[in-house]
Amino acid sequence: MPVGVVGAGTMGTAVAQVFASAGHPVVVVDRHRAALDAGPRRLNDGLRAARLLGRRPAPGEDRPSAERTAELIDWTEEFDRLAEVGFVVECTSERLAVKEQVLGELDRVCAPATVFASCTSAIPVARLASYTDRADRVLATHFMNPAYLKETVEVVRGPATTARTLETTLALLAGVGRSAHVVLDAPGFVSNRVLMPMVNDAAARVQEGVASAETVDLIFQECFGHAMGPLRTADLIGLDTIVDTLDVLLETTGDERYRPCELLLDLVRRGHLGRKTGLGFHAYGARP
Repeated sequence: MPVGVVGAGTMGTAVAQVFASAGHPVVVVDRHRAALDAGPRRLNDGLRAARLLGRRPAPGEDRPSAERTAELIDWTEEFDRLAEVGFVVECTSERLAVKEQVLGELDRVCAPATVFASCTSAIPVARLASYTDRADRVLATHFMNPAYLKETVEVVRGPATTARTLETTLALLAGVGRSAHVVLDAPGFVSNRVLMPMVNDAAARVQEGVASAETVDLIFQECFGHAMGPLRTADLIGLDTIVDTLDVLLETTGDERYRPCELLLDLVRRGHLGRKTGLGFHAYGARP
């Protein structure tokens, strides 16, 4: 099945890699030329990382080569190129106005049976579905970063999502080697409803001088067995995405726990967004 991805940023490129690596032709749409131009470099980085760190193919498992994977991805500014795809993953920034515009455009150009899956971090599916005329074919597929290494997806079923839409999505994910945990609709779902206040509180402890970012993360790694602490996790996600997600959760829940602390806001204002810029709570080396 041809798959569409909207957004050629870090997450969109990684999601495109997941589907192309399983043999699906993928059309990646982004109206920002700079993002499209950077997409192939991001893809090459992801293919290299997947080869070094990812799951090895099982005996007899047929996967496209890195070269063939790259050939299966078409990069374009034109939404009309999505007219023939059967499944679209929306991977734009976590801002309601952006998603409303994109989903409206998808509704215009895509076939009536096409499923819209948002990679939203926190926006309720019911809200996203309201931007379309196909609420029954809208749900969330919350891929984690980096999507090409994470083999589990949080799938969010909206109040109008049909069983057929869910079955189609789960079958497609299984076919690209991903298992799914299905949850019902709520702001932030399970993952970010729990993770975001922890990240915000961890950043606030650093802001207060209680501990360094390194110490905060080591406590979670060594005391609780986390692979990464909350602040390295935030750097991996991207601190701009963390702030956008907290803003959405604050708006949709009214809970002050989701108001971003000043340290988070300051890092984002200074362009220190985590791994993708080389500096966040921790230093990773400069990015081009």
